[in-house]
Amino acid sequence: MTPRTDSRQRFLDAAADLFHTQGYHATGLNQLVGAGGAPKGSLYFHFPGGKEQLAAEALSQSSARLRDTLRAVLIAGDIDAVVDALAATLTDSDFQRGCPLATVALDASAASEPIRQACADGFESWRVAIEEFLRDKGIGEPRAAELATVALAMIEGGLLLARTRRDIAPLRAVADHLRTTLERELS
Repeated sequence: MTPRTDSRQRFLDAAADLFHTQGYHATGLNQLVGAGGAPKGSLYFHFPGGKEQLAAEALSQSSARLRDTLRAVLIAGDIDAVVDALAATLTDSDFQRGCPLATVALDASAASEPIRQACADGFESWRVAIEEFLRDKGIGEPRAAELATVALAMIEGGLLLARTRRDIAPLRAVADHLRTTLERELS
């Protein structure tokens, strides 16, 4: 018998994957159950709040994973390395995987407070990771916070444009602009 926590994690992983590519409303409960590899009752056992709870927790998990990746990439490189990693995810998925939150944020956050909060928390954790990187580079706290917000908004917009155009050029333009801005800030 599979331990309880394994089926819970399978549901989270399957939900994160499906919501990332399809959005919240296009992902059905039966699809989540099938992808999770456990009976429907098991889904409700682990997530008594149903699909909404599963979505909020899957989004939180996806956010944490991307935040950790973002921090690691920034430590090892710079903003260009972040864009390279995001562009690779886009192209490797045939432009199906942009931001792990954006599809659901646009699709369901207005109708669900737990989903809205999970998205808001995730975006904020990424903004903070960028802000920490900028402060480590020597940019003062108020300016680093402002630049982190602008950088995140530009990256998110670049991902959306790249995904819809099926071309990473918008992400490259964002990287060029962010690099120039950072160089100016540090000189």
